[in-house]
Amino acid sequence: MSGAQALIYVLQTLGQLYILLILLRFVLQLVRADFYNPLSQLVVKATQPPLSIVRRFIPGYGGLDFAALVLAFLVHMALSAVILAIVGAPVVQLLPYLAVWVLISLASLFVKIFFFALIISVILSWVAQGSRHPGVALVHQVCEPMLSPIRRLLPDLGGIDISPIFAFLALNLLDKFVIANLAQATGMLPIISPFM
Repeated sequence: MSGAQALIYVLQTLGQLYILLILLRFVLQLVRADFYNPLSQLVVKATQPPLSIVRRFIPGYGGLDFAALVLAFLVHMALSAVILAIVGAPVVQLLPYLAVWVLISLASLFVKIFFFALIISVILSWVAQGSRHPGVALVHQVCEPMLSPIRRLLPDLGGIDISPIFAFLALNLLDKFVIANLAQATGMLPIISPFM
C-alpha cells in the first residue's frame, strides 16, 4: 500500500464515521428518538460544534434540523474533493458531478442506517428480549416508525412479526434499483462513496 492509498484510507474512514454521526443525528430527530438516551447524547455532543455554525444559516423546520443534512453534504464534499485531489483528478472540473455524487452517496448511507438498524433489531429480538440497555431502546426507536405501518398492513400471524422482512425488501429495492442506478447513470466514481 502506497502512502497516498494509506492517507485516503485514513481520511475515508474518519470522514465517513463523522458523516455517519451527522446523519444519525438527523435520523434520531426524524424518528423522534429519546435525546436523553446516552447514545443519543454522544451523537449530539460529537456533532454540536460544527452544527451550531451551520444552524446560523440553515433553520430547522417541523422539529427537524436540516442544518445536519447540509453539514453532512459539506463534510462529504470536502472529503471527496481532498481524496480526488490526492489521486490527481481535476477537482474543479468535477465539482458539478461531485455535488450529485455526494447526494447519491448520502442517500445510500441514509438507507444503510435503517438497514443495519433493522439487522441489529432482529438479532436483539433473539438474544436480548426485554433488555433495558440504552442501545436496545435506541435501535427500537429507529426501527419502529418504519415497521409499524407495515405491521398494520399485514394479517395477524399469532405473535410472529414478519414486518422486518418487508422492510428489508423495500430498503434493498431502494438501494439496489434506485440509488445504484442513479450512481451508474451519473458515472459516479467508486472512490467517492464506499457506502455504495
